[in-house]
Amino acid sequence: MKTVRARYTQRGPNPHELISPVEMDLPDLAPGEVRVEVLAAPINPSDVLTLTGEYGLLPQLPAVGGNEGVGRVIEAAADVNAPPVGTVVLLPVGCGSWSTHLQLPAKSLVPLPAGVDPVQLSMLTVNPPTALLMLRDFVELKPGDWVIQNAANSAVGGYLVQIAKLRGINTLNVVRRESAVDAVREAGGEHVLIDGDDLPKQARAITGDAPVKLGIDCVGGVSTENLARCLSEGATLLNYGAMSGERCMISPRYFVFRDITLRGFWLSQWFKNADPEARKAVFAEVGGLIATGKLKARVQQTYPIADIAKAVAAAAAGERGGKIVLVPNG
Repeated sequence: MKTVRARYTQRGPNPHELISPVEMDLPDLAPGEVRVEVLAAPINPSDVLTLTGEYGLLPQLPAVGGNEGVGRVIEAAADVNAPPVGTVVLLPVGCGSWSTHLQLPAKSLVPLPAGVDPVQLSMLTVNPPTALLMLRDFVELKPGDWVIQNAANSAVGGYLVQIAKLRGINTLNVVRRESAVDAVREAGGEHVLIDGDDLPKQARAITGDAPVKLGIDCVGGVSTENLARCLSEGATLLNYGAMSGERCMISPRYFVFRDITLRGFWLSQWFKNADPEARKAVFAEVGGLIATGKLKARVQQTYPIADIAKAVAAAAAGERGGKIVLVPNG
């Protein structure tokens, strides 16, 4: 059987010029394997950084793009009883999901509910767990507490707004341009602020004297300090990205006089250290929310694998209105 995969042999500053669809032959199924038709696979910022060579974990070249997605089992080796043919499954992290078909160990697949939009399910592995874990694991938050985040119009930002709302947590949602405000409000973000020197004033106008215990930064640069200035004494500031392309800038005064803690979060590190039951529980919680329609992401456009270069270019562009998702067999 033949498959088409989005393959690249080098890395560089123009990722869409480096990746192209390549037809390959799939071998016969080995014992314990199943053949999966890939239904949908998103293009995340980490995927783009992997193509440019700027991500923290880089595969050997040549490589196939795609770190997450969902598929449907279409064939199984004779010794495989589960998951049965026809099951929609979550693909393992880092499997090269930008492919029309994959052959994978049956035991590496997580069955998913039937009848759910595969495009929404395809984003289950990376962004929703990132939002959930940052809200859950660093500061003890109770209903009514306040959290401030920047890049609120990003995919993680949208999930964070929705998860916080389900838990009764209030969010201050910071964006860098006026045109991004509506997208955050559509995701459920009631309070949307524009980043700048007056950010603390904007925040206090909403929260009053209520403490802001957690800040979540995906931008870096001076935006890191802007968030720090909004936090209450003893709060935690959590960085998980650098959309500005700049290092986190923050004065020592916030560490010394305000007792602000700056920490980092990388989902790959969490996966590495978490036990299988913890990973399973997170996927079950997120998957349940997506399956019931309580958690969803904005999607700007889907692309077939033949248009992988256009899809990567769209994902790398600024001011998008939602996720770019590959539908390899579309």
